[in-house]
Amino acid sequence: MLKLTTRTSKFPATSRSLSAPISLMSKPRSLRTSAPRRKEEAVPPGYAADPTEGPMLRFEASLPRLPVPPLSSTAAKYLETVQPHLTPSEFSATQSAVQSFLQSEQSKVLQKRLQARATDPSVKNWLSEWWNDVAYMGYRDPVVVYVSYFYVHMDDKSKPGQARRAATLLKAMLPFRAMVESKQLEPEKVRGAPLSMDSYKWLFHSSRYPTKPSDTARKFDPSKHNHVVFVRKNKFFVVPLADANGRELSAAELETQIENVIRLAGNTKAIPVGALTSENRDTWTDAREALLAASPSNAASLEAIESAMVIVCLDDTSPITREQTSWGCWVGDGRNRFYDKHQVIVFENGKSGFLGEHSCMDGTPTLRMTEFLLASLVHNKVDLGPERTPDTGKNLEPPKELKLVLDAKVEKYVKEAEQNFDKLVGSHDLEVLHYDKYGKELIKKFKASPDAWAQLVKQLAFHKMFGRPGVTYESAQTRKYQLGRTEVIRSASNESKAWAEAMLNPNETDEHRAQLFRRAVTRHLQYAAWAADGQGVDRHLFGLKKVLKEGEPLPEIYKDPAFARTSHWELSTSQLSSPYFDGWGYGEVVPDGYGLSYSIGDEYIRWTITSLKRRTAELKRYLAEAADETKAVMERAAAAEAQKQKPKL
Repeated sequence: MLKLTTRTSKFPATSRSLSAPISLMSKPRSLRTSAPRRKEEAVPPGYAADPTEGPMLRFEASLPRLPVPPLSSTAAKYLETVQPHLTPSEFSATQSAVQSFLQSEQSKVLQKRLQARATDPSVKNWLSEWWNDVAYMGYRDPVVVYVSYFYVHMDDKSKPGQARRAATLLKAMLPFRAMVESKQLEPEKVRGAPLSMDSYKWLFHSSRYPTKPSDTARKFDPSKHNHVVFVRKNKFFVVPLADANGRELSAAELETQIENVIRLAGNTKAIPVGALTSENRDTWTDAREALLAASPSNAASLEAIESAMVIVCLDDTSPITREQTSWGCWVGDGRNRFYDKHQVIVFENGKSGFLGEHSCMDGTPTLRMTEFLLASLVHNKVDLGPERTPDTGKNLEPPKELKLVLDAKVEKYVKEAEQNFDKLVGSHDLEVLHYDKYGKELIKKFKASPDAWAQLVKQLAFHKMFGRPGVTYESAQTRKYQLGRTEVIRSASNESKAWAEAMLNPNETDEHRAQLFRRAVTRHLQYAAWAADGQGVDRHLFGLKKVLKEGEPLPEIYKDPAFARTSHWELSTSQLSSPYFDGWGYGEVVPDGYGLSYSIGDEYIRWTITSLKRRTAELKRYLAEAADETKAVMERAAAAEAQKQKPKL
């Protein structure tokens, strides 16, 4: 299940405004600036800076702990959020189940156990370990489609070729890596309060590993593994990021090395060992053991791949449309990839994107990194190094192909992985709606939240298509707490249902529709605030269930059909907005549902819709209709109100 966070991005700080001395960078390089240092911004009371942790993690130890909400509060919110999905008789039965749970001695025992875990000095976050296992590491379906998420970069207006684009992206990434690895990166803040930066350690030089019953992850020392791995024609090539003297390569030198990779890869595709990473995690565990057993040299080759700063996929395709580019970034061909790591994807026509490995971090760190490097390039804030000459790169060690030795057993695993990938991806649809009739500028004129507006448009579209509310997951970050990740915003509400039904009722007035719309917006914002404060429904109910001991009965609240139905996320939604992205997305989280990522720009709203071919194009059409009609109703209602306020002559 995708768990990105709701965030509208600002232009990131550039390398010119921060210091980042780090041993893995070239010795002559310095990101120090002669500009005066910015005065330390004040943080709210209760936060203490630890100078031994570096700027990035200086507030980490003083972040508050994730709270355990009161039982009565969670029960009330739960009942309110399930009601729009139930008939009156079903809701009555659910009320009884919830009341029975609240009044039981068992609920009090479970709550006390959870509170004890939350206050245990050895547990920084009562949820994080459980959630990382259940939602990510213990999840056994393929990560590609089901867990990974992708970004499509805005095109470089200079239209560089593949090698140049990949080189400049890498060169712009290096200052950000320096700040992260040296812990010099300034922590993100919300209303002045710092957010947890702990997950940033997994951004570079890390990999997920297939193991049973639950995967693991490993972070490598960047000073010992200062290289990048390219994948071209299913072949892996390692390229150092510095020369023999420790001097960081220039963009021009990286470009020559990438051209060498393309030349060395030739026109013949290798057996795609990378396809194994697209498999069911248990199958990939067995296949990896077979791969290691096939030859003693394979362990070193795999470690070179897994320890790289990042994987760069040099695809031999040239997508044009948003749908084609999104498909390429999301899944590619399933072969020229290594899905256990973050991957930069560069196509032959210079288009590019990013595929995120989701297990150890959510979307905001990778968003910040990607925005940093793209913004740095757009605004000429990155030092690319000397211009290319005929002698550039001639003295560099050439790229080294990491040849993996395969036996018949491994080749069989690879062939099955290819077949399974093609079947899985072939059963999917992907549509992009770039709706350019309005964006947040117009929405703000109505004094409405752009995110709430977009969520209500989705509810109306779902009502148009299915005649009822959609069970909706919107991701909210809880990084204000130690090791915080996400909570669910339950976007379908009694208020959103009333508004959608009014929109579809031809006898309703626009004034009443607008009134219902504003109530639904207010309700959405309230629940979003609760979720960000760790006061949502879903993680608390998950925690109470986790502290059940073997042999103890399952409380009635979990047996009630409403529980499964209203956590069956038909619409898995999340917003990441950036002027440097031309799209982003992920897969559906239930077989009969939709992945529905979105971005809100000044003049557009863009949705990427994925599903198991469940009338995806129809939902795209209904979203456009719903966006049109929402605007029209709000404008007519505003005009009618203005007419009423007009003084009579």
